[in-house]
Amino acid sequence: MWAVSTDIDAPEDNAVETAPPARRRLPILGLVVVLLAAAALVLFFTRQGTPGDTSPDAGFARDMGVHHAQAVEMSFILRDKTSDEALRSLAYDIITTQSTQRGIFMGWLQQWGLDQSSDRPAMAWMSGHGHGGAATTAPTPGTMPGMATEEEMNRLRQATGRDAEILFLQLMIRHHQGGVEMAEGLLKLSDRDEVRALAQHIVDGQNAEIRTMKDLLAKRGAQPLPAP
Repeated sequence: MWAVSTDIDAPEDNAVETAPPARRRLPILGLVVVLLAAAALVLFFTRQGTPGDTSPDAGFARDMGVHHAQAVEMSFILRDKTSDEALRSLAYDIITTQSTQRGIFMGWLQQWGLDQSSDRPAMAWMSGHGHGGAATTAPTPGTMPGMATEEEMNRLRQATGRDAEILFLQLMIRHHQGGVEMAEGLLKLSDRDEVRALAQHIVDGQNAEIRTMKDLLAKRGAQPLPAP
């Protein structure tokens, strides 16, 4: 009797001994998955964390907001001076597009917990960084490429007719060239997806408008100003 009982129990004991290793692997695999997920989250938030006050992202948002504000002002001035439908349509597009983008810039700064303005000089976020080509240096801090001077703005306000159209196109082509330069500089410095996406949109959109404005200027027998 005892021998039979022992023979029956032996296979059951072996089954008990061989099953746990497979089952024990499941918690280990689960732990590995959790650790990998945690590492991915750390990497994501390290890369996409809130930009600092002196970061290229914050500097770009502030400076491009100011840059856009002047383009919007110039476009309002021209819109009220011309009856040319192509120019009025261009002015309207610049007003709506760049006003919307300014709102995005200001929203980012608020989301990041940063002030809308800074004591740092304009373009300081690009200081020491090459852009637009290996031999190009960043603009002098305090100056934004392509911006019209106050004297040029006053000339635009006072101009009329064809003279106003030509001056607007000349100033806005140069202004867009400066905006493209700033956006391309940001693309070299930032790894934030949303900032890079808008900067690329600015590069593409303003280059397209530059081509349109050069055609409109040529039809008026005038040439662009030197690029910034």
